[in-house]
This record gives sequence, structure tokens and C-alpha cells, in this order.
Amino acid sequence: MCGRLSQYWGIHDFVAALSIPNALLNYAGDQPFERYNAAPTTQLALLHRDGEYLRADMVRWGWRPHWAKDRAAPINARVEKVAHGPFFKATWPHRAIIAIDNWFQWVYKGGPKKQPYLIRHRDQTPILCAAIGQYPIGEHEPGEHDGFVIITADSAGGMVDIHDRRPVTLSPELAREWLDPGTPKERAEQIVLLQGEPTEAFEWFKVDRAIGNVRNQGPELIEFRSEVMGGTSQKR
Repeated sequence: MCGRLSQYWGIHDFVAALSIPNALLNYAGDQPFERYNAAPTTQLALLHRDGEYLRADMVRWGWRPHWAKDRAAPINARVEKVAHGPFFKATWPHRAIIAIDNWFQWVYKGGPKKQPYLIRHRDQTPILCAAIGQYPIGEHEPGEHDGFVIITADSAGGMVDIHDRRPVTLSPELAREWLDPGTPKERAEQIVLLQGEPTEAFEWFKVDRAIGNVRNQGPELIEFRSEVMGGTSQKR
């Protein structure tokens, strides 16, 4: 998965998609985020549980343990290793959801520059990506070491032509179970390993190469520039 995504709706739109009845502790604000071209290290709205509440915080995309000062903070974690490797051992119990509108991937099609593609839900509903991280909770105030990573898995079907990795995305029901502190770690691992949304839930299309410059923002960046492709790689 490439390191670029969009999070332009507001937190209440994402909470509605998650359909959690719990009261919301909202530290992310009420206005649309309007992040059409979010890159690593961007502060993004992260959803997680804080006791009986659903909580939203602005958290940096990217995390590393305090002892890993000799490497850049990863932005993704491979689902095959995340539950058992030492690097993410401290954050594996701290589950979260990063709700996004779409993500981007660059594909080499010949010529001097790669072609960016936008991937989104076919029905254009928010995408609920499984994540883990270090974030404010209880008496833990926001800190310089806070951050999160998105869990990724192998792509399948027509999405392989775009990239060999993709975020692990969950249905609202499974996202709620993933967030629930009462869900055992073994069950949480099973959810992200085996029950992510299928390729058929998504569509993708070419967008303007202006998305490659992280300083560019605006709704024009997500306008399609070609036919819309679906999970079966068929034109629509």
C-alpha cells in the first residue's frame, strides 16, 4: 500500500458509518477534515475505545517503539506478522480504526511517470481500516511518541494489478468487534487475517498526477480521469 490517502469528511460522518451507539469523546473537531492528499506524518482522525466511550483523536500517521530510533517510523504493519513480531508487540493490544474516504496507488504504465489511481468503496461509503497505535487514552495525554500504523494484507483479484498490498478494511460489524476491548487478542488476529472486505467491495480509476505533490489539496484531486474499474477488473 502506498502512503497516501484521503480523509475529507468530518468525524460524525465516520462515526455514523461505524454505527457504535456509545457516547463519543470527540477531540478531532466537528468540521470536515478536507484532507484530500494526506501523507505519512499527517495528523489524522483515529477512532478507538476509551472505556465505555468511543473516542476520536488526531494522531500522527506513523509509529515506532521508543527503542527503534535508528529507523524511520513505519506507516503500515503486515497482517501476517503484526500480532507476533517484537516491533509492534507494545501496540498490538491498542486497536483502532482509521476511517478514510479512499487511498491512492501509483502504477507504472510506461512513460516517464507512474500513473496514480484512486481506490474507494463501490458505494462510496467510508472505508474502515484496521489500525494499531499509541494514542491518548484515559489519563494518557497526547505525547510526542503517539502514532498509528495501518494493517495491510496481500491484494487479490483485479486489485493486484494496482498493487500487491492493500489495507485490511472491515465491515462496520467487524470494526466494532475489532475495537471492543473485550475481544480476545486471538479473535482480533483472526478478524484481520481472515475477515477483511473482499476486492469486490472496491472500485478504482486514474486521477491527476497532481496528487503526487503533497502540497496539493482540493476536491479536484479525487476526480476520475478514466473509466471506473471494479473488483473483477471489468470496466463500468
